[in-house]
Amino acid sequence: MPTHHTINYLELPAADPGATKAFFSKVFNWSFTDFGPDYCAREGGEIDVGFFRIDDTNKASRQALGAALIVFYSSDIERTLRDVKAAGGRVIKPIFDFPGGRRFHFLEPSGNEFAVWSDPAD
Repeated sequence: MPTHHTINYLELPAADPGATKAFFSKVFNWSFTDFGPDYCAREGGEIDVGFFRIDDTNKASRQALGAALIVFYSSDIERTLRDVKAAGGRVIKPIFDFPGGRRFHFLEPSGNEFAVWSDPAD
């Protein structure tokens, strides 16, 4: 049962849900359930995620326009960066240091912006 007043689901647009599913399956080993041709969901994680089909997605940085940014943690940020690129993600901010760690930003095939962070470099 979900916990009262906590975030338990995230829904994002996807210009190409098939490409989005393939990307997240390849990089993060997610599996999806299709709910018709225009909606798919990844369930069973800390937060379930759904993607719905839209006709177009702005490929520019959504965070810069004030959109929420979803950030993944990685214990090996360089490997995750390679996996993102190999799966067709577009890096829009290469790895950079920030107080407390390092991170990079990328767009998945449908244009949604995400970030990955890791602990500071040794």
